[in-house]
Amino acid sequence: MQKNHRHLGILAHSAEGAALSFQTFCREGFARLGPHAHPDVTLDLIPLSRSMPYWESGDYHAVRAILRESAERLAAAGADFFICPDNTAHLAFELDGDPYPIPGLHIAEVVADEAAARGHRKVGILGTRFTMEGPVYPRALAARGIEAAAPDPADRTTVDTIIFDELVNGVFTDTARTAYQHVIEHLADQGCDAVALVCTEIPLLITPETSPLPTLDSTRLQARAALDVATGARALPTWYGGPVAPAPSPIATERT
Repeated sequence: MQKNHRHLGILAHSAEGAALSFQTFCREGFARLGPHAHPDVTLDLIPLSRSMPYWESGDYHAVRAILRESAERLAAAGADFFICPDNTAHLAFELDGDPYPIPGLHIAEVVADEAAARGHRKVGILGTRFTMEGPVYPRALAARGIEAAAPDPADRTTVDTIIFDELVNGVFTDTARTAYQHVIEHLADQGCDAVALVCTEIPLLITPETSPLPTLDSTRLQARAALDVATGARALPTWYGGPVAPAPSPIATERT
């Protein structure tokens, strides 16, 4: 690792999304730094099976404690900062609790910054039911003057069922793609000018070419931002878990 490069820790929560995040980080490194070159990266993954009972029961503090185990192992491995390519996990990260041992690059902040930079005004949220019904993305987007829209209840059930029955298990079918396209069309009917793919596996199913709306790919956006941090093109994050209340960006201020 070059002296000015920082060591990235990927705090994984589901296998397929974590693999895409890792692959994107390394491939972006090749493109920017040269053949086979990327900053040091360590990936830690505690089986999702440990967390799912707590997600289902609503005990997000227990999930936060499990995720902290990964953060501690990443810190022990020498990571300077972490990313978690799991959007739903940020519901647990944002709870009050002991600071994590290394700072993290918050995925919703990255996606919201990109939405603002592109000039979007209303963004559809596509993810697990926890994410679609939770506060993380409405808060991050609203801080930049952008409205968030969730699918209707029936569409949320469709999206969530496909995630947990298929996508996290590496199953990607044309039937699921068509179902998601219909959901995105319904978001367009609500006035959305973009859709945020905020379950890390969704970009493996829905691509910019197959989406009825412009996409915000949370997995790849976060991985590229992490490379910026690791190479010194972006400041080291200062968030150590806990509530987030960022000031609106200059772009959002100009539009409001």
